Amino acid sequence: MSNNSIEPTLEQRKVIYRARRGLKELDYYFDPYVRDHYLTASPEEQATFAKLVEQEDPDLLDWFLHNHPTEPDFADLIAKLKVLKAASNT
Repeated sequence: MSNNSIEPTLEQRKVIYRARRGLKELDYYFDPYVRDHYLTASPEEQATFAKLVEQEDPDLLDWFLHNHPTEPDFADLIAKLKVLKAASNT
């Protein structure tokens, strides 16, 4: 499902912009989520994603590669991003 028909709010646009890391390991997960799921996610999930993209790249890399996020909400969302990416590769 594409979100092309949904017009993002200013706050959503800021989060989408922050999600563009320029680090391919993070963009690998963030780009498909932003493109296909972020705008239709629950407000709670959008808020968690907004907090997630505010984190430092080294922390994010560690959390994605080694599964040790500091917040349970981050762990759940990172797991979801990984599942969504794996599903998009099939």
